[in-house]
Amino acid sequence: MPTNQLAQESIGLLKKMIAIPSFSGKEEELAALIRSFLTEKSIPFYSMLNNTWCFNKYWDESKPVILLDSHIDTVKSVSGWTYDPFSATVEGDKITGLGSNDAGAPLVSLLAVFRYYYDNQNLPFNLIFAATAEEESSGSNGVALLVKQLGRVDFAIVGEPTQMKLAIAEKGLVVVDCLARGKAGHAARNEGINSIYLALDDIDTIRNYSFEKTSPVLGAVKMTVTQIDAGFQHNVVPDECRFVIDIRTNECYSNQEVVNILSSLIKSEAKARSLRLNSSGIELTHPFVVRACELGIECYGSPTMSDQSQMPYTSVKMGPGDSARSHTANEYVFCSEIEQGVALYAELLSDLVL
Repeated sequence: MPTNQLAQESIGLLKKMIAIPSFSGKEEELAALIRSFLTEKSIPFYSMLNNTWCFNKYWDESKPVILLDSHIDTVKSVSGWTYDPFSATVEGDKITGLGSNDAGAPLVSLLAVFRYYYDNQNLPFNLIFAATAEEESSGSNGVALLVKQLGRVDFAIVGEPTQMKLAIAEKGLVVVDCLARGKAGHAARNEGINSIYLALDDIDTIRNYSFEKTSPVLGAVKMTVTQIDAGFQHNVVPDECRFVIDIRTNECYSNQEVVNILSSLIKSEAKARSLRLNSSGIELTHPFVVRACELGIECYGSPTMSDQSQMPYTSVKMGPGDSARSHTANEYVFCSEIEQGVALYAELLSDLVL
């Protein structure tokens, strides 16, 4: 089936997807739709919780494996929508609806290219298509659950809206809870040790600190204090002040290294919520990157995070749509972006040798 016909079927599937609320962790109904579509196309699949995956028809254990992955969950709709978030509103080339851009368009486009190569007996690689859950919440019941189920994977394409530019790296994330401990006292007397002041000293240190290693692709590690909480009464010097740091890491440091450096800089207690959302990157000499450059595709480092952070194998991020539209009111995608995306995915995989 030609890519333009596959793209049209994908657009039809996307419209149905938009009509089904699929907030992170509550993707059951949309997972059922994906499985129904695969059944309709006579493609056997596997499932675990709200994740669905399938293999190309002529699987050959001697060949390398490429994973095509995107997510079916969405964030909740923000205020400001003037369209029905769960009605695919079509206006010319434009489809408006929650999840249309992030990541409905990349998902249906990857599914289309999987179908394009599904029954090709002479592929130089194997293909896995995966529609996964809980990406928006970085949950443990999404792609992380599939890593052991999928077996060997040599390379992954993660579908996210990148305007079909190639994200060759993306920043990781560490959220750190900090606690400054002082001593309670009466605010009217020269008593106590104000934990807010202790926290402010540490926050000033964080604000002005620059990590030594800067990535040529992702730039510097970025630390931002995003929450602070202390005190319960106006006349009591607070003995505890809690604050939260959002840290976006580059490939020059592991998440653990970043937390270790932070802990050496401040007096407050610092505890990372998780260390598993690491930065990712791929060598410029990788065959897929080389092929993308040959086709004139722009490569860049992405500041946003995706399922790549939970993948233990080499990967890139790429898809139709625009990241700037994600999580916004009146989210939309253009049908032409999906058509072009399917064609470009197919061209990138054509004769690719890993």
